[in-house]
Amino acid sequence: MTAPSEDIKNLNRVKELCYEMLEIADYGDRYRSDDGSGVVFGLLRDCAYKIRNVTEKQLKNLYPK
Repeated sequence: MTAPSEDIKNLNRVKELCYEMLEIADYGDRYRSDDGSGVVFGLLRDCAYKIRNVTEKQLKNLYPK
């Protein structure tokens, strides 16, 4: 089964967005001034890892080796 190219394109966009989320979380943590912001950036980081993980699994399902 071959995945439609639009699916692959969108999944790769999601992966790129996750990397951007991780950059924002790192930057935000570096310059935050309170614990509440740290919670937000920690949540952002956690979600980025989870979403990226699911996305990578889906890409592998579409293109098994």
